[in-house]
Amino acid sequence: MKRAAFTLLELLVVVAVIATLASLLLPALSRAKLRVRDVACLNNLRQWGLATQLYASDHEDFLPPEGTPNPSDSATNTGWYVLLPRQLGLPRYHDQPWRTNAAIEPGRSIFICPANPRRSNGRNLFHYCLNEHINGTAEDNRPVKLSHLDGLPNLVWLFDSKNLPAVGYWNYVHTNLHGGGAQFVFLDGHAARFRQADYWDSATGKARTNHPALRWRP
Repeated sequence: MKRAAFTLLELLVVVAVIATLASLLLPALSRAKLRVRDVACLNNLRQWGLATQLYASDHEDFLPPEGTPNPSDSATNTGWYVLLPRQLGLPRYHDQPWRTNAAIEPGRSIFICPANPRRSNGRNLFHYCLNEHINGTAEDNRPVKLSHLDGLPNLVWLFDSKNLPAVGYWNYVHTNLHGGGAQFVFLDGHAARFRQADYWDSATGKARTNHPALRWRP
């Protein structure tokens, strides 16, 4: 008996079918990968929101001191990047080897947005920035109680940042993450994504501060 074999035409048809299926599946897989990154970042921000609520609960309703925008090795005992991880039983920012070494892959970390490729400049690495308008920064820090602030669901606390500092303002928000937007956590603890047009004016290259769901000042 002769063994059945594919003809050249049949092989070409099979290859064409596989190529077609791949062209249909790869974009879907790529979108799924991006979605996983978005969800992981949103979960990071929710954890920061939870840590903030826990800190306030443990400290007579006061928010944590913001710390300094570019913390040095000597500034290791205060600031949101030290006090909030402690609430979750996680290492401080200063204990992270990737903060000063760009060659070290950060991996999964509450400090790292998986969609943000930026790495250390040799001194620091912050993917999330704290809104400096809540209770001041460094020497200007003033104690603020969470219950004394109005409109907590719209009051920005931490956000995806395109800049280095740990503390900053609206012009630091990233403009090209998560499908051309950025994600925020608010002082009621919830986190959400916003489109770039909600917080950024591309024509002027400056932030918009008039969105009713993105309040920067108490």
